[in-house]
Amino acid sequence: MSFHLAQVNIGRLLAPTDDPRVKEFMDNLDRINGLGRRMPGFVWMSEGSGEPGTGNTENAIGGDPLQVFNLTVWENAHALKTFAYDTLHARFMNRAKEWFEVHEQQHFCMWWVPAGHRPTQDEALERLAHLRAHGDTAKAFGWSGIAAFGQPPN
Repeated sequence: MSFHLAQVNIGRLLAPTDDPRVKEFMDNLDRINGLGRRMPGFVWMSEGSGEPGTGNTENAIGGDPLQVFNLTVWENAHALKTFAYDTLHARFMNRAKEWFEVHEQQHFCMWWVPAGHRPTQDEALERLAHLRAHGDTAKAFGWSGIAAFGQPPN
């Protein structure tokens, strides 16, 4: 069986999606998401309605419209890392404090899924909760656990 790497990244916006304080972020969602979809190793992305400029922000967490998530699947950790840190995405990621509240706990995690599986928001949040409770394990890990768990299961 082959596996792909799922990742979830959550954040709480500083303002509603139509507020000028997050306009630059919202205006660039399609650009950055489009870049991700064109990257070697990209497999799948959870999306909202597909309405331009909304990304996945319509799929709020726990009914809080400011609490949003990004959920993607990649062929491997190298492909995800290349997109995250070696493209225009990194410039926006480095400016996250302009648009998002500062996290008080882990907000990103990865895990292996069978090829073809499309993780749900509930699955992603359960994996993130596991990482927060137990640290890096084969079930859920962050970049700090990539050396130990960054290869697909046998």
